[in-house]
Amino acid sequence: MPADGAEMPVFIASPEAHAPIPGVILYMDFWGVREELYDLARRIASAGYCCVVPDFYYRQGKVRSGYRDANGKMISFHLLNQEQQQIALAPMHKLTDEMVMEDTAVILRFLEKSESVRDGAMGCIGYCQGGRHVVQAGARYPERFRAMASLHPTTLVTDSDNSPHLLVPRLRGEIYFGLAEKDRHSPPAMIEALGHALAGCEVRHHIEVHKGADHGYALPDRDIYDKQASALDWDHIFSMFGRRLTDRGKG
Repeated sequence: MPADGAEMPVFIASPEAHAPIPGVILYMDFWGVREELYDLARRIASAGYCCVVPDFYYRQGKVRSGYRDANGKMISFHLLNQEQQQIALAPMHKLTDEMVMEDTAVILRFLEKSESVRDGAMGCIGYCQGGRHVVQAGARYPERFRAMASLHPTTLVTDSDNSPHLLVPRLRGEIYFGLAEKDRHSPPAMIEALGHALAGCEVRHHIEVHKGADHGYALPDRDIYDKQASALDWDHIFSMFGRRLTDRGKG
């Protein structure tokens, strides 16, 4: 898919469906695209949606990183040594939120031309930095994104004038936040500020704080994976998708 003068690789998972189906964009975490995210896209597709996983690091070439423990699970960032952390963070520092929004516009145009994806309301789901991008995409394209899920997001609330939490009045449809009790990126003060920002907004919203969970809990290939918390997230997400994206209850 051409974007910014280069080819942006995307992974697409879709069920065997003859009629157009709703589209969903999955926004990657800072580790980048990998089989783990493709499996999540396949799970979304199995529920009747066309899920697109873009590689937003495409401007930097093929970026693949990750460190695994003795059990084959991806090691959490805070357990890496300083050199490993710097290597892992380098691609993220070269990617701006505005780049991701520009790429989102390209993906939307691509999906508009697809005969298998239904016009109108779409969903999006994001992890870590992708959780922030979900809010920004929903605010930038409120006529398209009507079912949004932000899971263990980072930097949702900042002191800047363009802090993502200040964008929530622009959201439409419905948004779900899956947060972890022990996540240093989502301390109680951030959760409180997010709740205040959402109060009185048109968008329907739900914030779920998972007791005992930590950052990265929703990713099944991680050493910090919390199966129970993740299962609750999926219940909320698919219920929201059903209400907002299907013939059973669009909004």
